[in-house]
Amino acid sequence: VQLQASGGGLVQTGGSLRLSCAASGRRFSIYKMGWFRQAPGKEREFVAAITWSGGSTYYADSVTGRFTISRDNAKKMVYLQMNRLKPEDTAIYYCAAGGSSNYYDPGAYGYWGQGTQVTVSS
Repeated sequence: VQLQASGGGLVQTGGSLRLSCAASGRRFSIYKMGWFRQAPGKEREFVAAITWSGGSTYYADSVTGRFTISRDNAKKMVYLQMNRLKPEDTAIYYCAAGGSSNYYDPGAYGYWGQGTQVTVSS
């Protein structure tokens, strides 16, 4: 699976962005998908994940209620709708695909996109 994230940009505090992740490969629909982010000087952290069917979603406490992950297996796309953005959301956002049932650990994802920059100004 190859992944390409897009949709990042500069937004003011309280604004919204929608990130997209386009996947290639015939086995996309069997993988869980996740979004992670990495701010300068910090480790990569879990943001959100979704099961292969889209039936269950998981979120970091810091984004619960503000971010929504979704997927469209027919289009091989994953989305991250980000609302009420805060300066602390500033980071490079990565989409990832994996086959295990661990949703929170970056090591449980075998495929990664190149990342898209999100900057939230105060």
